[in-house]
Amino acid sequence: MPKPPAPIPFYLFPYHMARLQGAKGLDALLWTSEEGQRLRFDAIARICPLAGRRIVDAGCGRADLLGRLLELGIVPAHYTGLEMIPATVRAARRRRYERCKIVRADFVREPEALQVGADVVVFSGSLNTLTDSQLYRTLRAAWEAAGQGMVFNFLSSHTWCGEDWLNWHPRETVLDFCRSLGGEPRFDESYLEGDCTIAMIREGSC
Repeated sequence: MPKPPAPIPFYLFPYHMARLQGAKGLDALLWTSEEGQRLRFDAIARICPLAGRRIVDAGCGRADLLGRLLELGIVPAHYTGLEMIPATVRAARRRRYERCKIVRADFVREPEALQVGADVVVFSGSLNTLTDSQLYRTLRAAWEAAGQGMVFNFLSSHTWCGEDWLNWHPRETVLDFCRSLGGEPRFDESYLEGDCTIAMIREGSC
């Protein structure tokens, strides 16, 4: 893959190129399949209670997570989606969900964008292009921004890393980092080989 032209960071470059090449729908989001994303969304919903909570979905795409939560009967108090790719921001806003705000922001370069007063910070798929240092810096910022906790998925083996822009991180290393933040993380990797979901909720928040 060619180097991204400045100022597009490498972790956003695949999404930028997909849009430039005319990709739409799932292809623009770089999803392997709709079913795989449903499994990831459902794992988030199982491991972390989101009903009645204010959530920020960092790297929200078209706000598909919110759509899936509503299908499951899980209604957040408010949803803020952070997305940097302009065409994807527009697609999310066109859905016109209630109690929903879509903000154009790069949460890696601008971690302050996570500071929206949310109870829970969510990442689904949006950590998969980050390096180790970017991942841990972002998770620290999310934990500091969250009133009650955070939940995220990531690639935990090379199973899904068929592209050079995808990065995987060992589950135990990520869990150890979460513990270093002062929480007690729970994890689920039963839903999809090579994918892991971690939730960390502050004591007394559930």
